[in-house]
Amino acid sequence: MSDHSSKQYDIELETLRSRVLEMGGLVEAQILAAITALTSGDLQALHAVILEDHRVNGLEVSIDTDCSQLIARRQPAAGDLRLVLAVIKIVTDLERIGDEAAKIARMGKQSYERARMPSAPVAAVKHVGDIALGMLRKALDALARLDPIAAASIVREDFAIDEEFSAIVRQLITFMMEDPRTISQSLEILWIAKAIERIGDHSKNMAEQVIYIVKGTDVRHTTVEELEREARG
Repeated sequence: MSDHSSKQYDIELETLRSRVLEMGGLVEAQILAAITALTSGDLQALHAVILEDHRVNGLEVSIDTDCSQLIARRQPAAGDLRLVLAVIKIVTDLERIGDEAAKIARMGKQSYERARMPSAPVAAVKHVGDIALGMLRKALDALARLDPIAAASIVREDFAIDEEFSAIVRQLITFMMEDPRTISQSLEILWIAKAIERIGDHSKNMAEQVIYIVKGTDVRHTTVEELEREARG
């Protein structure tokens, strides 16, 4: 490969990573907008989040096409191939996070249109939403810096989201038992909390892909301790 061709290839790989980070920034903004609007009861903002989902879908298709073309033209190997394969998986996770943001907005809009949303569960949902948003931001930062140690720390945070989700479920069960009229609304809040928990799962998946890019090891389905050892090794 000539020096010119090699430089162009490096530019193409870097552009690919930049486009993923651009998609990540859009998805991050969607989650923030959905949680903020959910907390404030801003129906117009919730509707705007739903309408924006198509942009995330379009970026997924576009980046997937770029990956396919790069593989066909450049036939990447070793670390370069790992990057491209990881990007394909990461954009799938980002697209699904976008879907969850739209789901939060839809369920929140429905709940507010029917009746006033109870403040206590919403405050708990906002708290777990902030954790999930932080995980996504850290995963994108780990990808930008190709930092496997930072990526490994994100995986541990997923446990915190799982615990918060369980606490919300217990709180909602209490609400429904005390007043059966809140069952419909409580179930909607439950689906919102579940969507946030899934955002944490997808962020964890992205972090695992960062470790794969840098270390060349598939750390999915391993223990947290094994994953951390691999990241540091």
